[in-house]
Amino acid sequence: MESFLENKDIVIGGEKVAPGQEKWLHINIDRLPTGTIIDIPIYVVNATEPGPVILIQAGLHGDEINGIEIVRRMLQKKKFKIQRGAVIVVPLLNVFGFLHFSRDVPDGKDVNRSFPGSKTGSLASRIAYYYTTQIFPLINFGIDLHTGGGRLANYPQTRFTKDDKDSKLLAEIFNAPFSFPSGLIANSFRKVAYTKGIATIVYEAGESMRFDHSAIVEGIQGIQNILTYFKMTPQSSSGKDKRPPTIHLSQRRWLRAPTAGMFVPKVLNGTPIKKNQVLGIVSDTFAKYVKEIKAPYDGYVFCINHQGVVNQGDALLHVGTVDLA
Repeated sequence: MESFLENKDIVIGGEKVAPGQEKWLHINIDRLPTGTIIDIPIYVVNATEPGPVILIQAGLHGDEINGIEIVRRMLQKKKFKIQRGAVIVVPLLNVFGFLHFSRDVPDGKDVNRSFPGSKTGSLASRIAYYYTTQIFPLINFGIDLHTGGGRLANYPQTRFTKDDKDSKLLAEIFNAPFSFPSGLIANSFRKVAYTKGIATIVYEAGESMRFDHSAIVEGIQGIQNILTYFKMTPQSSSGKDKRPPTIHLSQRRWLRAPTAGMFVPKVLNGTPIKKNQVLGIVSDTFAKYVKEIKAPYDGYVFCINHQGVVNQGDALLHVGTVDLA
């Protein structure tokens, strides 16, 4: 982690936030067919003392609302009143997807597969472009808040970039129940941030379109841990992280439906598992057959599919082994 010598003006969309100021800013993106302007609201706090500039963003996928609620609660409780550095807080990046209860924008494109974007491209590409040009040049680190897709419930976890020691350190500081390295996806926010030397982590917790209170609490604590680590906010007894250290997972594997049928989990999300333990069953509706899904090794389950009726090959459980290194 680098040292920080001074705080500078933060300029987004032509609006300036000088050291010692805090403001709500907006990046204008597009308009609805009705003519209503859609923009990205951004909250900026720029302290007077030197420190890192950290991006905290939610709603890159519009239906992943746990992250949006994490940021909302922290704004409501004034958790971003920092003493050093600056925070750029984006409570909801994909406004279009949020309005349509969708992961994507109305034309079906995924903003998180559209970076670095184009000024004259599709809606998703333009959102990515303005974000890349306006936000990336300002930040040192990023925290990207997500949930599982569809009915996939992720137990709280952080994902960092392999061979990036700064993102791994951020994951350790965040201290979610689980953490592991994750590959960089082409045209994703994290991939472009990595190419620009910006360490980022992804916090995954819960499933889309559902609030998960424990996942929200875990996320708030993780963000507070990072702000405290960089001495941006003081450590208080009430805010001290009393959770055990994050469990590092190495090998990971999806267990898939061996046949079509009804899926019944036999294990709780986030719990340890033993090799050959029955983690769930897939059965037909007439009880003529039952297929058991067994653990391939000792480890943990950290994602469960809550879809009751499944097809052969559907991802049902995500399991991983403990990194002992």
